[in-house]
Amino acid sequence: MRDIIEEARVILPGVQALFGFQTIAVFSERFGGLPAFAVTCHLVSLAMVILAVALVMTPAIYYRIVGPAYVSRRMIKRSAALLRSALWPLAAGLALDMFTVIFVATRKLDVSIAGALATVFVLVGLWLAFPWFERKRCRESNSGYLSGET
Repeated sequence: MRDIIEEARVILPGVQALFGFQTIAVFSERFGGLPAFAVTCHLVSLAMVILAVALVMTPAIYYRIVGPAYVSRRMIKRSAALLRSALWPLAAGLALDMFTVIFVATRKLDVSIAGALATVFVLVGLWLAFPWFERKRCRESNSGYLSGET
C-alpha cells in the first residue's frame, strides 16, 4: 500500500501542474477567439484532468481514513486499479489539449485531429500496452527481471 501511495505522490504534482496550465489558458486573449469546438475540447480536457487527479488521490485518502491497521489485499488491488484507471482520462485530457494547442497554432482541423490521435496512441502505447505486453511476456516465459534477464 505504501508503494501505491508513493506512486501517487510521484504522479500527482505533474497532473496538478498540468491542471494549473490548463486553467491559466482560459484567461488568455487568444482563448476567447477560439471556435466553440476548440473551447469545448479544452473544457472537456480540463474535466478529464480533474477526474485523473481524483483517481490518483483516492488511494491515499482512503488509506488515511481507513487506517493502516485495515490494509487488505482488496484495498491494495482497488488502489492499484484506481491509479491505472487514472491514465485513461489523463491520456484523453492531454490529447484534447494537444488538439487545442495545435489548432491555435495552425488553424488546421485535420492537423489538430492527427496530433490528438498521435498523442493518444503514444500515451496509451507507453502507459498501457507496453507494460501489458511485457507482463504477458514475463508470465509466458516464467521469468522476469529478477531472474537475471535484461
